[in-house]
Amino acid sequence: MTDYPTGLGTSDRDTISLLGHDLAGELLGTVTFGELAFWLATQQRPTPQQLRVFEAVLVSLADHGFTPTAIAARLTYYSAPDSLQGAIAAGLLGGGSRFLGVTEDTGKFLHTALAGLGDTTAFTDDDWDAAALTLLTETKQLGRRVPGLGHPVHKVRDPRTVVIIRIAEEEGVRGPHLRLFEAIGRTNALVLGKELPLNGAGVAGAALADLGLPIDLLRGFALLARTAGLIGHLAEERVNPIAPAIYAEVDRNAVYVPSAAASAE
Repeated sequence: MTDYPTGLGTSDRDTISLLGHDLAGELLGTVTFGELAFWLATQQRPTPQQLRVFEAVLVSLADHGFTPTAIAARLTYYSAPDSLQGAIAAGLLGGGSRFLGVTEDTGKFLHTALAGLGDTTAFTDDDWDAAALTLLTETKQLGRRVPGLGHPVHKVRDPRTVVIIRIAEEEGVRGPHLRLFEAIGRTNALVLGKELPLNGAGVAGAALADLGLPIDLLRGFALLARTAGLIGHLAEERVNPIAPAIYAEVDRNAVYVPSAAASAE
C-alpha cells in the first residue's frame, strides 16, 4: 500500500489530528483562526508578536467597499443564488494585479530587491533611501511600475499604511521588506516627479514577508482575508440587493457600436 505523507491533518474513527495535535482536545477553543492559518502555511506556530501583525494585515485586507471583486460576487449571487460558493469564487477569481494581487506582487518585488543588497542588518535610513532610489531608477528605466506604490482612491495617504508599520514596530518584526518599502515611499518623488503614497495592500505584503511567510503564498493570505469580506457582501446582498440595479443599468443602457472590423466590410 502506498503512503501519502502529510504534516497537516489526519483522522481515524475517533480522533482528528491537525499539525500533530488533537483537534478536539488541544486546539478547539485555544487557537484562533488567524493563528491556525499562519501555522498551517508555515508548519510553525506563530509567536504572539507575529500573530498580532498577521491578524492586523488580515483585517486590513478584508474589505474595501464596492471593488470589482465584491461586485462580481454580488452579480454572481444574483444570477445563481443557489450557489453561494460560486459567488465567493467569482469574487476571489478577480484578485489580480490591480486588486488584491498587489500584496503578493509587492512582497515578491521587495524580496527580489533585497536579495541583491546583501546584509542589511546595519542599514540606516540613509542606506535604505539610497537603495530605494537605485531600485526606483532601475525600475523606471525598464519601463515597469513599482507594485504597491499609489492607490486609485487614497491619492495622498492610505490610512492602513502607518498603522501596519506601527504595529510591526511595536511587535519587533519591522524587518527589511517594510524598511525598503518605507524608503520607496520617502524617495519616489525624486525619481517619478510626483509623490505617490504606499498602498496599504503593498504594505501588507511587505509586513507578511517580514514575518517569514512564503512569498509565493502571499496572495493566498489576501484572498483568505477577502473571503470574509465577500461573505459580508453576500449577506448584505440577501437583504439589501444592489446587483439587480447594476444589471438593469448596464443592460438598459447598452448601445450597439459596430466594431472596426465590421465597419470595414
